[in-house]
Amino acid sequence: MSTAAPDCVFCKIVAGDIPADVLARTEHAIAIKDLNPQAPFHVLVLPLDHHEYAAASAAADPASVGHAVALADAVARAAGVDDYRLVANTGAGAGQTVFHTHFHVLGQAPGMSESLI
Repeated sequence: MSTAAPDCVFCKIVAGDIPADVLARTEHAIAIKDLNPQAPFHVLVLPLDHHEYAAASAAADPASVGHAVALADAVARAAGVDDYRLVANTGAGAGQTVFHTHFHVLGQAPGMSESLI
């Protein structure tokens, strides 16, 4: 049974209350296409349980982060993306806009560099 926050858009996506382009789902995480892609391949991977950021997820359930990373890798490789960046923003000052742990999987961007963050 996952925990959810009633006003969280990602919790609503996880619950199926808001439609999303779902690429994969496991018993621990879901992978969806990003609505505002920053690279040719841009997927979001969300643990099903609600925590505000990755370190909070890791503190509450360390395996949840591992499951999300494994799903990120599986979705990227299924799309033929072997080289990718995995980004988790923590806090508004770092660019986090939805406060539910999520990982951005970014790939196939020519000249991908640190400036992509």
